[in-house]
Amino acid sequence: MVRRTAEDLIARQAIHLPGNATVLEAAYLMAEHKIGAIMVVEEGRLRGIFTERDALFRVIAEARDPAMTPLSGVMTAPPKTVTPGTRAVEALLIMRDNGFRHLPVVESGEVLGIISLRDFVGAELQEVEDQLQYAQQTAAV
Repeated sequence: MVRRTAEDLIARQAIHLPGNATVLEAAYLMAEHKIGAIMVVEEGRLRGIFTERDALFRVIAEARDPAMTPLSGVMTAPPKTVTPGTRAVEALLIMRDNGFRHLPVVESGEVLGIISLRDFVGAELQEVEDQLQYAQQTAAV
C-alpha cells in the first residue's frame, strides 16, 4: 500500500487574505473559488484560518456585520498545521480528533497549501476506521 503524505493531498494553492480583510471579502473569495476556508497570512506567515464554520458561529450567530468585521477578529488562531511529510492518515486523525474539515500544510512557516476532508479517499478513511475499531475492541477487553 502506498502511504500518501499531506503534500500528496494538496490539490491547489491555498487562497489567503491579510487579517485586516473583511469577512465579506473572504466570503466572496470562498464563493468564487468554491472553497470552505481562507488562510489568513501576514508577512508571509500563517496567522489563522477562516472557515465556513467561523462565518456561521462567530459572525452570523453573533449578528456581526460581515462588511465591517476583520478576519483577525473571527479567525481560528493559531491553527493546527501539518508539514508536507505528515502521513495522510495522521492528518486525517488530527482533523477527526479536533473536528476540522480543513488543515493547512506549512513548512518553515510558509503556507504550501491546505487539505480538506474531501481530499481523502478510501485508503486513509479505512485505516482510521480500522484503528477506531481496534481501539474499541481493546477497550472492551
